[in-house]
Amino acid sequence: MTNITLFSQIISKLDRFSFTKLVTAHQTDKHQKGYTSWTHLVAMLFCQFAKSQSVRDISNGLRSATGNLNHLGIERAPSKSTISYQNKHRDWRLFRDYYYGLLKSLGQQAGFKQVKFRIKSKILLLDSTTISLCLSLFDWAKYKTRKGAVKMHTLLDYDGNLPAYVTITDGKTADNKGAYDIPLLTNSVIVADRFYNDFSLLNVWDSSQVKFVVRHKENLQYRSIKEYELPEGRHEQVLKDERIVLTGPKSKKMYPGKLRRVAVWDTENEQVIELITNQLNWTANTIAELYKARWQIEIFFREIKQLLHIKSFIGTSENAVMIQIWTALITILILKVLKAMANHRWYLSNLVGFIRLNLFVKIDLQRWLDHPFTQDLGPPTESIQGVLF
Repeated sequence: MTNITLFSQIISKLDRFSFTKLVTAHQTDKHQKGYTSWTHLVAMLFCQFAKSQSVRDISNGLRSATGNLNHLGIERAPSKSTISYQNKHRDWRLFRDYYYGLLKSLGQQAGFKQVKFRIKSKILLLDSTTISLCLSLFDWAKYKTRKGAVKMHTLLDYDGNLPAYVTITDGKTADNKGAYDIPLLTNSVIVADRFYNDFSLLNVWDSSQVKFVVRHKENLQYRSIKEYELPEGRHEQVLKDERIVLTGPKSKKMYPGKLRRVAVWDTENEQVIELITNQLNWTANTIAELYKARWQIEIFFREIKQLLHIKSFIGTSENAVMIQIWTALITILILKVLKAMANHRWYLSNLVGFIRLNLFVKIDLQRWLDHPFTQDLGPPTESIQGVLF
């Protein structure tokens, strides 16, 4: 047994030194009056792990841990008015920068790696998800006439299935427009759906030595200049493999280079998927499998929406929404690190549920992760012979 709660042990995994450096850089503890940036982070992580529905739940939940707060690095539980005020005024970019810092340290420590593809390039999956908001409460989140929303444009690292980059815009921003701000990694591969079939954007990627695999639209105008032979007896789902040039007046001007077009039969949905790429050396099956791997980003969006507190918000200001989204990303990073640490084969949904039920239970974290269903029976009791007379 241990004298430290499960939640305290999880918080201890975080690099507080780097967080303090970010606090100094952003000056977020200026005029803080006892509610430090670290206390704010712990409170919002508690909101995510416990799935608190209001600032009152956060305040009461932390207050119930009296005597264990010092292990979390905080002096006292914050009041609900203090949480609300700082969610509105403390710079949300502190939590964004801390996520990227944790991704470099904890992500490497966990050793995430998938070996499905025998290519050395970093594989990145690009997509966006819309988070609906009530326009009467979130009047800054413009989307439709009577509906508000924010859109989370995400570049997901295939290794570890964690966001390498996220930008959050209003709901009206088109997917391809939000992709222009994404930092590009030379020799990486970006896999995206047809909403990113923007030839101006693809030309920017190609000029930056970035490979892409994108599903093209049905009205693509092109001319075939070379057709590759399909392998006999294997990869029968590949229907077409050819090199093309664009013939549309606008598209040809935006992307004058050559492209490769691969058509694949999707047996699950019984449809033809048509892909374009600037990679001319890989097999057509590798290109098809890369696009199939894009489903991982849909799984990530489902996980973060179903398992964490991101579909409803405890504050209505733009700053409060951004803080809650970024702390949700920090939480999903922590959860995947814990999953990688464990010998037990956790499903992420089970891990979230079990942690939520045992936040303030005092049990060794690693032992619990490895053997969650093993009961600690304690030392054996001594057998005492009864006296008959």
